[in-house]
Amino acid sequence: MKAPAEDATMFATTVQLALRIAIVWAAGMILAVTVGAALPDKAGFTFTSSKTTLFVSYGRVGFWTCVVAALVVTGLVVFRAILADIGLSSFQ
Repeated sequence: MKAPAEDATMFATTVQLALRIAIVWAAGMILAVTVGAALPDKAGFTFTSSKTTLFVSYGRVGFWTCVVAALVVTGLVVFRAILADIGLSSFQ
């Protein structure tokens, strides 16, 4: 059984981790909306094939880039926390 001080430290670490993930997601969403609003809708990439043409605006590319970046950072932070939990001291 863990000591009460150790449980409090684990809880504080968990809350800190949750806040870091929330901050990353909030910043990612704000950046994504800003990028989507700032870039023109009529500028972008055009992909053509023999049957159809697909236009992807820079705003959509920027939005999804920010969302994917937030997912990657969240995954890395959670992975680091898991490694620290199992006792790898270099990740603490």
